Amino acid sequence: MTDSRRRSTMQPPSQPDGIRSGIPQPSTVKKQVPNTMRMSLAGPALRAPYLAPPPTNPRQSMMRSQDNPLLQSTSKQNYGRTPMKNNARRGSMWTGGAIGSQPSSSQPIKDPRPLREKPYQARMRQDILAYLQATEFEITMQTLANIHGKGYRAIFEHLVLLLDPSYPFNEHARLEDQFIPTLKALRYPFVHVIDNKWLAAPASMHSWPSLLGVLHWLVELCKMREEYLCSGHPTIQNPETIPEEFDNPFDHQALAFQYYDETYTVWLNHVDDFVEQNQILEDRYAKKNERVQADLENVSTQLKDAQKECTRLESSAAPIVESREENQLLIVDSKKMQSILEKWEVRTKKLADTIVLEKADLEARAADLEALQRDQARLSDIVKTQNLSPEEVIQMNTDHEKLSRSLEDLKQKIAEAHKAVMAAEVSVTKRAAAAEETVDAYNNLLSSLELFPPLPPPWEDVDLTLELNTAASNPQLLLSGSDIRRVIRPTLFSVAEAKRSERATLESERIKVDNELDQLSLECENVDEEIGEVEKKVVGLNDQADDLRDAAQQEALVANGEAQRLERDLAQARTAALANGMGVKSRLQAIQFDYREQIEKVSRLKEETVRAIIKNSHDIAMFKEEVSRHLRELREFPESEP
Repeated sequence: MTDSRRRSTMQPPSQPDGIRSGIPQPSTVKKQVPNTMRMSLAGPALRAPYLAPPPTNPRQSMMRSQDNPLLQSTSKQNYGRTPMKNNARRGSMWTGGAIGSQPSSSQPIKDPRPLREKPYQARMRQDILAYLQATEFEITMQTLANIHGKGYRAIFEHLVLLLDPSYPFNEHARLEDQFIPTLKALRYPFVHVIDNKWLAAPASMHSWPSLLGVLHWLVELCKMREEYLCSGHPTIQNPETIPEEFDNPFDHQALAFQYYDETYTVWLNHVDDFVEQNQILEDRYAKKNERVQADLENVSTQLKDAQKECTRLESSAAPIVESREENQLLIVDSKKMQSILEKWEVRTKKLADTIVLEKADLEARAADLEALQRDQARLSDIVKTQNLSPEEVIQMNTDHEKLSRSLEDLKQKIAEAHKAVMAAEVSVTKRAAAAEETVDAYNNLLSSLELFPPLPPPWEDVDLTLELNTAASNPQLLLSGSDIRRVIRPTLFSVAEAKRSERATLESERIKVDNELDQLSLECENVDEEIGEVEKKVVGLNDQADDLRDAAQQEALVANGEAQRLERDLAQARTAALANGMGVKSRLQAIQFDYREQIEKVSRLKEETVRAIIKNSHDIAMFKEEVSRHLRELREFPESEP
């Protein structure tokens, strides 16, 4: 509280509003508008006004003043600074006038709180005790219940200093002399019911409810202040909490006030160039605009792409024409697909008929097998019932064995023949499947080459499709379609020759286009080389302009030094003339002539420098215009080509 660089956020009530600070201000700062000064949430403070030092130095003392708009909060923390627009300080929710500047009312405001009720007093004591203990103030409930004057003063000063750490309490003054002014400065709404005599015995029955209500009101005000400062609201205007991208006016005002604070401090140190502060502010706003700039570039790129697409669509045929052509192709493909489906349906029907025939054949063979089995059983019964001699039995057995061996041989031959037939059937099936796959591949190839009927002229009467009928009994009917050697093969050769000729034509056109592109690339390289040479010339001209400007500045510095020396000589000559009479008039006139010549020389050098800068600027502008014209012609040349 005793630091001279710290100041209270509450204005002293005894200082009139019309006193101005003696601290100098930069010429860029706008004059303070009355009653717009930013103040603390805690309201005006009580302290004696500072006396301004005598204006003996253009850059006066750094003593804090109460009415200087740029020094109201230079020693405060970073949060809570709220500069107004147009470099004016914003007024606080607390007035900054004297003690008697509160709004008058015909009737005093009645305290609506039930301060005389014991439960309400207990709740207020509990809230005060909890907050004081949370702020590291040593106190107990018993001490708060039996409060004395010294303890009440400690609690009161602790809460006021929490609201304003720089409030100028006078340790040697009595609390009765500071209590009411402080409450009025804090705008306590029920200060009219407070009596200073109560502070002698604050725990008395008639004074304790009101004094307890004062402490509870201060505690609630401290809680509100802490809650507001910790809320992160933009009106706090803490530059460290400002996001990278912001649009809130309070964020702009916070950055502006930070800039004013830093530049004013630099200005007080006799520095008039704020390069670092300007660069920091420019970098901050450039960082803010990075995403917007990137979005703008993306949108510009999308716009260019859309314009190219629009140009392409305008130059190409109408979508309805392309849709009609595509519709015709789809109709042709649909017809081809219908013909293929019909062929597959015919093939499916043929296979179904073949399966039915095979099933009928199997049923017939099964019936024959059952008939043979019945004949065998009948013959066996007959043999058993006959009465034969041993010789006949032996003969029959011998015949039976011979017949059995013959039957086994026949069965073996039948099995071998059956195996050969099965192998042949498997081979025929595989070859038929391979033939079907070959025919399908041939038909698919015709479909992919768009050679399904109808074919383009002059082959519109030729049908190149083939169909394999594996169920046909006549080998000549296995493959249906046009003759392969006389019709299909010559037609395919002629189609291939036509395609080769088209490909050769397209290759010739591609080579021609590649040649044109190579020529354009060569021309672009030549233009790039010319641009590089012109840029080198521009760099040389800029270097010459810089050298000329540096030489002019050096000559101007030399001329200024010479002019200052001549001014000193002139002053000395005038002094000598006054002391010695009119004997040195001629010397004085000669010095005056030299001074005028130096002034004319400086003016002439300045004019030459300005003309040189204008000439170089004109040359650079002409160069940029010429380069832009070349680039525009280069861009229009490919676009004008068909």
